[in-house]
Amino acid sequence: MSDRKSLLKQAEGENVRRRSAADSSENYIDPELHRHGHQRHPQTDRLCVGPHHPELGTITTPSPEPSSSHFCHYSPKCFLAVHKAGHGTSARSTPSQYAEEGWHEATTKTTIRAENEVEAHREANNYKFGFRKWKGNVTERPIEERSDIAKELYADLSVVKPRQGSVVSFGNIVYVILFGWWISLIYILVCPLLYLTYICAPYGKLCLKLAWYFIWPFGKSVEKASDKMKGPTVIPSRSEGVVEDRDNDDSRVHVRDNGTTPLLVSSPVTVEFPVPQLQVKTTSKHWCRVSTYIWLILCYPVLAVVHSLASVLSWILIFTIPVSKMNARTLATVLLMAPEDVQIRKLEKTIEGEVRVILCCYQAANVHYIKYTVQGINIFALNSLPLVFVTLIIGYTDRTSAYFSSEVKFATAIASIIPLSYYIGMGIASISAQSNFAVGAVVNATFGSITEITFYITALLQGYNAASKCYEDIVKAALTGTLLGCILFIPGICMIIGGIKHREQRFNSRSAGVSSALLFISVGGVFAPTLFSKTFGNLVCESCTSIPSNTSVPFACKDCHYDMSAGDPHLILTHIEPLVYTISVLLPAAYLIGLIFTLKTHSHIYDIHISDGHGGHAHGGHHVVHWSRWRALGVLIVATILMACCADLSTENIEPILNHSSVSQYFIGVTLLAMVPEIPEIVNGIQFALQNNISLSLEVGSCIAVQVCMIQIPLLILFNAFYDVGFVLVFSDIHLWASIFSVILVNYIFMDGKCDYFQGTALVVVYFILLALYFFAPPPHTC
Repeated sequence: MSDRKSLLKQAEGENVRRRSAADSSENYIDPELHRHGHQRHPQTDRLCVGPHHPELGTITTPSPEPSSSHFCHYSPKCFLAVHKAGHGTSARSTPSQYAEEGWHEATTKTTIRAENEVEAHREANNYKFGFRKWKGNVTERPIEERSDIAKELYADLSVVKPRQGSVVSFGNIVYVILFGWWISLIYILVCPLLYLTYICAPYGKLCLKLAWYFIWPFGKSVEKASDKMKGPTVIPSRSEGVVEDRDNDDSRVHVRDNGTTPLLVSSPVTVEFPVPQLQVKTTSKHWCRVSTYIWLILCYPVLAVVHSLASVLSWILIFTIPVSKMNARTLATVLLMAPEDVQIRKLEKTIEGEVRVILCCYQAANVHYIKYTVQGINIFALNSLPLVFVTLIIGYTDRTSAYFSSEVKFATAIASIIPLSYYIGMGIASISAQSNFAVGAVVNATFGSITEITFYITALLQGYNAASKCYEDIVKAALTGTLLGCILFIPGICMIIGGIKHREQRFNSRSAGVSSALLFISVGGVFAPTLFSKTFGNLVCESCTSIPSNTSVPFACKDCHYDMSAGDPHLILTHIEPLVYTISVLLPAAYLIGLIFTLKTHSHIYDIHISDGHGGHAHGGHHVVHWSRWRALGVLIVATILMACCADLSTENIEPILNHSSVSQYFIGVTLLAMVPEIPEIVNGIQFALQNNISLSLEVGSCIAVQVCMIQIPLLILFNAFYDVGFVLVFSDIHLWASIFSVILVNYIFMDGKCDYFQGTALVVVYFILLALYFFAPPPHTC
C-alpha cells in the first residue's frame, strides 16, 4: 500500500509540473532576450496546425529542445501569434532592423487562438495582402466551448437554472407593453367560446392559465404534469457516477470511482444517493378525443396566427429573440398537448442543479443577441434578406411607380446591397479558408470588388442609354468617395473605438508602409490623366457674360472645366487613350508585385510563422464548416446576380433624386453610393479594433482603397474598351486634391506605428470636412 501511495504522489507531482509548465510557457519571456536586445532571432509566434495540413503541405518542425529560441504550444488547438506593433524579428531579419532597439523592446505580442485548421487558415488569410478581412467564424463552434453568455443565447428555454436577482427588468417590462397584454387578451377572448362548447371546457381552463402566464411569463415554468420530477438530482461534483445494476428492493444507485477520486485514498469509495422512482408512462388518449379536433379547428388557427405574429415581430427586433423562441415553442409543443398535462408553476428562488421542463423564460431581451448567428450568418444579415426580395418585387413589378415612388425603390435597392455584401464576404472567406492560396487569391480577386463593379457598370450603362454624362460623374464621385472613406473614415473610426477601450494601440508600421506606398502609386496612376488634361487640355466655360465697364476683366464666366476634345478632337484618341490604357496595365502589375512582395519574398514583415504541434492531435480537432466550398460558391453566384439586379434598380430610380434634389450630386456619390456597400467592412474593422488588433482594422481600409485604384478602375477601363459607354478617366479638381491630401495625411499618421483615439478623431474630422466640401459644392456641369 505504501508503494501505491508513493507512485500516486509521483504521478500527481508530475501532472502538476506539466500543468505549471504549460501555463507558464504561454507567457514565457527569455531573460537573455531582454538582456541582449536583438542578438537573437526568436520565432515565438507560430500557428499550430496539423503536420499534414492539406493547403500548407508537410511542415518541418524544429526539435523541441529547451535551448532553442522557438516555442509552440502542444495542444489540440491552433494558435496564430502576431505582433501588435509588427516589427518582430524572424529568420529573415536583416541587421538594418537592429537600430530600433527601444521600439522592439516595447513590442508586445498577441496570441490569437483558432479552434481548428480551417479557422487557423482564415486567420492567416486576414494577414495576407489582397485577401478580404473577415471577423466571423466559418466553422461551427461547439456550444460546450463557448462562454456562459453565448450558451444563454442559444438555449432552447427548456432548462431551469439557479438564478439570482429579480426578474423585474427593463426588457421584461417592455415585453408586457409590446407583446404580453395583447397575447393575453386573445386567450381571454377565446376562452368563453371554448366554455360554450362544454366539451372543450378543459381547453378553456388551459387558455385562462396561458393568459395569466403570457402577461408575465418570467420566473414561471410550463411543465408536463405526468413527467414532473419531484426534485432535481445533484451528482457530486468531484466524482463521475457510473450506474451499476440496481436492486429493485432498494432504490439506490451505487457509484464506483472512475479515476477522479483523490489520489491519497487507499481504495475506491462507494457513494450512494437516492434516485426518485420513475413513473410508468401511460399511453395518452389525447388524439382520440372529439374535443381535441374541435380545439384544432376553432381556436388553434387563431392562436397560431397570434403566436406566429409575435414570433416574427420579436425576431425582427433581434434583442427580443427569447420572446420569439417562447412563442414558437408554445405553438409547436404546448398548444398540442393534452390540457390536463399542461401545468404552470412559479419557480422557487433556490433551485439546486438543473431541471428540464417544457418552457421556462427569465428575460425577454438580451443585448448580446447582436452576435447571434444562424448557420454562421449574423442575425442582422439574416433579417435583412427579405428586404432584397421586397426590393426585386416592387422594383420590377411597379415600373411606372404607380404604388411606390422612385425614391422608395432607390432606398430599398441601396439598403439591399448591405446584406448582399455580407453574403459575398462570407462566401469569399469560406472558400479561401478551405482552399489553397491560388484558389483563395482568385476568389478574392474575382468577387472581392464585385459589389462596386456591378453598380458602376450598371450606372454607366444607364447613363449611356439615357445619353447623359451625369451618371459618369456620379460613378467618379462614388470611386473617390470609396477611396476617401477607406483612407480616412474606416481607419479613423476604428482608431477612435479601439483607442477608447485600449488607450493606445500599436500596429505593424512596415506592413502599413507597404499599403501607403501602394496608395501613393494608385493615386498617382489614377489621377495622371487628370493632370495631363490640365496641362494640355482647354479651359471651357459654359456661360460667359461681357462686362463693358470693366476693361481689365471683360468677361465673367461660370461652369468652367477642362475639355480636351474642344480644341483638338484627336487629343483623346492620340494621347489620352494610350495613357489610360498604359495606366490600366501598370496598376494591376503594381498590385501583383505587391502580392509577391508581401506573400512570398517578404512575408516575414507580417510575422506569421506556421508550425505543427506534437501533442498527437494532427488536425486541431473536429470541426463542422458552416458553408462547404460548393455551397459558398453557390451563395456567391446567387448574391452576385441579386446584387446586379439591386444595382440596376438603384441606378434606374436615381434619376429623380439627381434632378430634383437640393443636395449636390457629388455628395450623393461620395456618401450613399460609395460607403453603403462598405458597411460590412466597417463592422469588421471595428470588431478587430475592439479586440486590440488595430493592424487588421487599418488593413481593411487600405486593402479596399488599393483594390479600387488597381483593380476596379482598370476593370472599368477594360469594360469601356469593349463596350464604349464614354467613360474617360479624367476627374474633377475636387476629387484630385481631396484624394491627394488624404493619402498624404494617412501616411503621416501611419509613420510611428502606434495610434490612439485622438489620431482617429483627426482622420474622421478631415473626412467630414471633405464631405462638407462636397455637400456645398455646385452640381457637375453635366447634371
